[in-house]
Amino acid sequence: MKFDLHTHHFRCGHADDRIEDYIQAGIKAGLAVIGISDHSPYFFSDQDRLNPGIAMAKSEFANYVDEVLRLKGKYEGRIDVLLGVESDFFPEHIELYRSIYARYPFDYIIGSVHQSRGVSIFNRNRWKGLSEARKQEEKRHYYKLIGQSAQTGMFQVLGHIDAMKGYYPAFSDIQADDAIDEALKLIADSGVSIEINTSGSTKDVGGWYPSDAILERACHYGVAVTFGSDAHKPGRVGDEWELVAKRLKEIGFTQWQYYKNKQPVVVPL
Repeated sequence: MKFDLHTHHFRCGHADDRIEDYIQAGIKAGLAVIGISDHSPYFFSDQDRLNPGIAMAKSEFANYVDEVLRLKGKYEGRIDVLLGVESDFFPEHIELYRSIYARYPFDYIIGSVHQSRGVSIFNRNRWKGLSEARKQEEKRHYYKLIGQSAQTGMFQVLGHIDAMKGYYPAFSDIQADDAIDEALKLIADSGVSIEINTSGSTKDVGGWYPSDAILERACHYGVAVTFGSDAHKPGRVGDEWELVAKRLKEIGFTQWQYYKNKQPVVVPL
């Protein structure tokens, strides 16, 4: 059974086309299940749409939910459309986000760390001029945030947990295995999944998030896994699903899962 829990659309400001285009692409790709999970608004901001090229407006959020639910009904029997959202993780605003999400019937919420110390994780300039010790400190802080996100109980999936390497491939070589292991233990204890996210192939680093090395450690600690293409255009829906499934089996995973009504649905590999 093929599924993809991580897709976007035009509302976030940096993805193409409509939600329905992604659903139709999912059918064409042979998916049984597709999750729609566009970027959450910056709910803490006084502005309706802080950073228009990154996330949807607060005033569009209810419309987003309504559209997904309408399309869920329209495509019933052809593909199972799930209501999700990719939520930024801001520790200082977690209760605000929790209270807003509680108003809607989400099948799952992806928790993603997109900023660390107020700077985008994709900003390659954050590494300029840093000593090796400072680089290690920054990487440890990033994984501390990821561990904290798992402990909130708000997320079913954690998004792209080594995406800091996206435009800075040397990130993977920074020594911080202790911090990664601690985060993976917290993730396992919390019962949330990490996604294998194939959008890394669209960035400088190439490949997937997370690396095979992290997936091997995740398998060791009993971390659950899921799949997300992180598609920002319909043509990437389900991208490399078969290759990911094959690699997971080689690493030692026997199953992965998606979520419906916030409950895991296990799919054998």
